[in-house]
Amino acid sequence: MSGHSKWATTHRQKEANDAVRGKLFSKLSKAITIAVKTGGSDSPDSNLTLRIAIDRARNGNMPKDNIDRAIAKGRGGEALEQVSYEGFGPFGTSLVILVASDNRNRTGQEIKNVLERGGGKLTGLGSVSFNFEPKGLIVVNKKDSSENDILTLIDLGVTDVEEKDGEYFAYVETHDLFEMKSKVEAKGFSVSNFELIQKPKTYQKLTSDQMERFDGFMKNLESHDDVQRVFSNVASA
Repeated sequence: MSGHSKWATTHRQKEANDAVRGKLFSKLSKAITIAVKTGGSDSPDSNLTLRIAIDRARNGNMPKDNIDRAIAKGRGGEALEQVSYEGFGPFGTSLVILVASDNRNRTGQEIKNVLERGGGKLTGLGSVSFNFEPKGLIVVNKKDSSENDILTLIDLGVTDVEEKDGEYFAYVETHDLFEMKSKVEAKGFSVSNFELIQKPKTYQKLTSDQMERFDGFMKNLESHDDVQRVFSNVASA
């Protein structure tokens, strides 16, 4: 009996892991397809967004066949578009939500429902995006002392550096992302992530209790099948 129970538990865990993996691959695939559709080029190297999407897919252990199919869908005119929504989360927090949708009316209504259930609301374009600016983000592991590391990164040309949980968040201009990543790695730093983001110009601080509720709200929003990225103005603890 115990053996059967152990097998059942393992089977359920595998099913759960497979479901999470499948959902991740679906989101990564949509990101690649959208990047191909909006890039206007057949060459991945000529399209910054596509290069990042493919890199994220590879880092997520997405099989090459899946990546190739996602590229083919983009070139084949897949009925998918990137849509940006703006709104407020709980406690008046500001949100910019990027989705990949084949039906913007359906997706818009679903996002509206998720926001309202979590204590937020969907707003019009421009209502919160004025407080965000596009940036390239390079997440760098510590190498030396904090002061030396930060000075080195600034000398390389990053526009801003934040230290968080043993890592540096180095911000650069979007068009400089790949060049700066190469420069950072050439200095001996290990890069754990790099991407295009919407960086808040000003941040909002939450209490620990508020942050717990906000984290739950964000997990629920980010779990939506069409949601690609969510950017908020909440300051990390």
